[in-house]
Amino acid sequence: MFENLSERLERSFKILKGEGKITEINVAQTLKDVRKALIEADVSYKVAKSFTDEVKRKAMGMNVITAVKPGQLMVKLVHDEMAELMGGETVGLSLTSKPSVILMSGLQGSGKTTFSGKLANLLKTRQHKKPLLVACDVYRPAAIEQLRVVASQIDVPVYTEEGNKNVVEIALNAIKEAKSKGYDVVIIDTAGRLAIDEDMMREIEAVKRAVSPDETLFVVDAMTGQDAVNTAKTFNERLDFDGVVLTKLDGDTRGGAALSIRTVVTKPIKFIGTGEKMEAIDAFHPTRMADRILGMGDVVSLVERAQALIDEEEAKKMMEKMKKNKFDFDDFMAQIQQVKKMGNLKELASMIPGVGKAIKDIDIDDDAFKSIEAIISSMTPKERSNPQILNQSRRIRIARGSGTSIQEVNKLLKQFDQMRKMMQAMTNTSKMNMMMNAMRGKMPPMPK
Repeated sequence: MFENLSERLERSFKILKGEGKITEINVAQTLKDVRKALIEADVSYKVAKSFTDEVKRKAMGMNVITAVKPGQLMVKLVHDEMAELMGGETVGLSLTSKPSVILMSGLQGSGKTTFSGKLANLLKTRQHKKPLLVACDVYRPAAIEQLRVVASQIDVPVYTEEGNKNVVEIALNAIKEAKSKGYDVVIIDTAGRLAIDEDMMREIEAVKRAVSPDETLFVVDAMTGQDAVNTAKTFNERLDFDGVVLTKLDGDTRGGAALSIRTVVTKPIKFIGTGEKMEAIDAFHPTRMADRILGMGDVVSLVERAQALIDEEEAKKMMEKMKKNKFDFDDFMAQIQQVKKMGNLKELASMIPGVGKAIKDIDIDDDAFKSIEAIISSMTPKERSNPQILNQSRRIRIARGSGTSIQEVNKLLKQFDQMRKMMQAMTNTSKMNMMMNAMRGKMPPMPK
């Protein structure tokens, strides 16, 4: 995500490297390069020029203190202006009605149906809501079945009316159903439509008038770049939606939609989709996104994602096992499944400051755990809980059963043993306190 833009911006800031002070000439050179980078990322020329003009105005009005180099100051100014360009503040959902109604809108192929499921899952797991999905795409073949498949993955019910083509009627009946059965959020998945399709646009306007939704969200594929911004503008003129959802931000996107859609439609980006899994959804934080674009990582979002997906009680049990050195391959397999739920591995790694640049040319396969899972699955329950009994003959059998080599099995067992020792050391309170004291300078470091 934004790899090319991040790289271009980094090169732009190098113009100021070694400069002793901010001048109109070196600022102009830097911002000319920044403007080019934004335009290449599919930000419109008008938005890119306005952005760099504002950064220049702020830069020329500042006295650079000795401790801050001109290059560092420019990064700070671009960061803050970029966060402002994307909305400045995080804007969440406003769900006040009982039941609350969310109306989904967007183009065909934007990922609207999948996102409806992701949003239902987020509301269910993180906000403890009881959502009901509503199938109002009565035109596309298999659209209702697609929503059912998505809903089955997250164990959320779907309201359908087979054979009924009146979407206003279906939506109203779904809300009645939600009231009678105690669902507190109704998510209406509508048909994808083209802005030029007048009949379809009138239909979704009619649905909005009838159900008076708490939130109308416009779902757009971030990979369509500037076209996404233009489409959002047309839809907003007709629907006056409340917020934008950017999907497929994990793809080969240039980022122009994320950077300029807020300026064009004056509506906040509320969510981003970052993968195919039902858990691959994040609230949109302009400041954090600016951090990521400028290669600063996003540890806060990474921690939040982990907290949302990792069960607290299970984590406590795991900690006790680590303390007693009882962590086994069943626990290891459970941890792998938790990590996989968090999303694309390369994206997760890029959220750690400094790592994104280091791995930009490295292909991190999402199937990286496959051979490890195969090896563990080839062990017997007794072997998984007692790794110490894995002698040479057992290892050969496991290698054959998993389709791997004896070398791969030995390597995994060695790494697992090292990891267990490290975990036990890290959970030993007295050792940890000694390490912390050493780091604070209260005592010399422990001997190796």
